[in-house]
Amino acid sequence: MHPAFSFPTRRAVLFLSCCALLALPHARAQVDRITGKPFATRSEVLARHGMVCTSVPAATQIGLDVLKRGGSAVDAAIAANAALGLMEPVSNGVGGDLFAIVYSARDNKLYGLNASGRSPLGLSYDGMKAELEKLHRPNIPPLGMLPISVPGCVDGWAELHAHFGWLSLADDLSGAIQAAEEGFPVTELIAYYWGRGVPLYRIQPGAFLETYTLDGQGRAPAKGDLFKNPALARTLRAIGEGGRDAFYKGKIADQIDAFMQANGGWLRKADFERHHSNWVEPLSTNYRGYDVFELPPNGQGLAALQMLNILEGFDLCAMGFQSAQTLHTLVEAKKLAWADRAKFYADPDFAKDMPIAGLLSKPYAADRRKLIDPQHAARQVAPGNPALKDGDTIYLCTADDEGNMVSLIQSNYRGMGSGIVVPGLGFMFQDRGELFSMQPGHANVYAPGKRPFHTIIPAFVMKDNQPWLAFGVMGGGMQPQGHVQILTNLIDFGLGVQEAGDAARWQHEGDNEPTDDKMTPTGGYLEVESGIPWETVRELRKKGHDMRYDLGGYGGYQAIKVEHHNDGQRVYVGASESRKDGQAAGY
Repeated sequence: MHPAFSFPTRRAVLFLSCCALLALPHARAQVDRITGKPFATRSEVLARHGMVCTSVPAATQIGLDVLKRGGSAVDAAIAANAALGLMEPVSNGVGGDLFAIVYSARDNKLYGLNASGRSPLGLSYDGMKAELEKLHRPNIPPLGMLPISVPGCVDGWAELHAHFGWLSLADDLSGAIQAAEEGFPVTELIAYYWGRGVPLYRIQPGAFLETYTLDGQGRAPAKGDLFKNPALARTLRAIGEGGRDAFYKGKIADQIDAFMQANGGWLRKADFERHHSNWVEPLSTNYRGYDVFELPPNGQGLAALQMLNILEGFDLCAMGFQSAQTLHTLVEAKKLAWADRAKFYADPDFAKDMPIAGLLSKPYAADRRKLIDPQHAARQVAPGNPALKDGDTIYLCTADDEGNMVSLIQSNYRGMGSGIVVPGLGFMFQDRGELFSMQPGHANVYAPGKRPFHTIIPAFVMKDNQPWLAFGVMGGGMQPQGHVQILTNLIDFGLGVQEAGDAARWQHEGDNEPTDDKMTPTGGYLEVESGIPWETVRELRKKGHDMRYDLGGYGGYQAIKVEHHNDGQRVYVGASESRKDGQAAGY
């Protein structure tokens, strides 16, 4: 689900989805492919020297140009990310946060970066509570000043560049700056979300209409319209010339501080000055011989690893691809991981006793696995005891000629974000603070200077101590579910990287959440794409699953796989999300 735009027309979407299901016998075979699976939308992209995969073709080309000019995989990732912030503002931008996993070929090592921002120091828990009481709501809203936290993206770029960049930061940002000044044609899906976003954001204080509409009055760009953002070009140029300090300590921070004070916001320059990213050790588990890596909390990557640990005890291949028993098992494993996710995942600087080792342990997974009833969907799931007996987003990946690879995800969270655009800066602030709990004593409870629970997660897979796959699936709570579906498609069912992404997906919603939401009385609900066989849907309903249909709620996928062929040459194999406007390209 694209987070910002799910609720206005939900009933209409469900109706259209059911109509699509009725037409299923005629719709499932998209094209008559002579090779590969019939549901694949395209062949994999192959290249020897470098690869860039993003959700916008023009951004892919900007990243690829950087590689061809001698840039590293990190340079290409920064360039592509900056371009996506311009070209796909419905999902990301410099007002949001960033997470990345970098594979360094020189030392055959993975590096994890948490570039997420923190809540305002000047807004206490009691202060937040009082603000929410004025709005007559128990939780932090998605729009306005209250969900805004410090944007971590720019510092993330700076950290990545300082460690792994080969070109200058100005070189990395030059493609996005040029496109912002000259204009670019808006792609189809982004235009659709953009149009739906304007009514949501136009009432917020600041420069949303001036920045993100063609006439300054409310006309969103349609597919093919040229869009310019000269204010963002100026912001990016300042960052390229002055580095991260131009954003966090200079005039930009002064402008933000002044605007927030004048409009009832809580961020101050002091919040920007104290901001820093964290290099972290990626977490991993071994799934059938493949070492899968995710970043630790405050993100949710651990949930994907927990699911894989539980699923390792089942023979999914024997159950069958997209069979009812396979999907039932996957969904029930998800529910178990989600119960732990709701209770334990939080900013480790505040949740000092987070039991990560226990949550990741194989014995703990074995205990949790016993709770899955092969015939019945669980209606209530409690978190486990990991101590045991002994104590809406963009995703992109890049690869360069040296063998370095980047798995990077960046987001404003709910669609375009909070709706707050400071005049003259050209970007919207994220609304990530919506994901704090307001329940006293909860690991993820709101506090000043704290990082909220995060949904965006990059992933990486190693095989025999060598890089095998950089990949991700954007889309809120869909992400761990999507990671597991991609990996089981690849590892258990032998699909190629494009086929693994094109295969029909499911998403389980209505579950326990770190924001205090509890599982619905029906055990949540299971949404499936029309490509899931009707026989599977029928059998899942018999097992007690609340079955629903949805359009557009299954995330966005990119991947780069590393293959070595008979002559010993490395070949990059790229895939891009067929549900998006994206492109995988290499040279």
